[in-house]
Amino acid sequence: MPQHLRRIYLLLAVTSGLGVSSTLAADADHGADLAKRWCASCHVVSNGQATASADVPSFASVARRPDFSSEKLAFFLLDPHPKMPNFPLSRTEAGDIAAYIGSLRP
Repeated sequence: MPQHLRRIYLLLAVTSGLGVSSTLAADADHGADLAKRWCASCHVVSNGQATASADVPSFASVARRPDFSSEKLAFFLLDPHPKMPNFPLSRTEAGDIAAYIGSLRP
């Protein structure tokens, strides 16, 4: 399947599966647990974390971006990209991680 069609299908899946009501129902606590388990080897995922890769953004800095959107972030997490490992996240898990990152907004 062409890459642009794959992205469209993913966007449709994310927007239908993680719409406003589902995003509000996302479990930020579960997202924090997932982030600590899967993401903390590269990203600083919480205030108490001391080490991470130098060339990747902390979750707090991602949350502070002016264009931050939990929906866009969940879509990003579901779409494989070369700089990150290909974790097999479900839509729910991607939404939970995005909700956790959103909870870090000041």
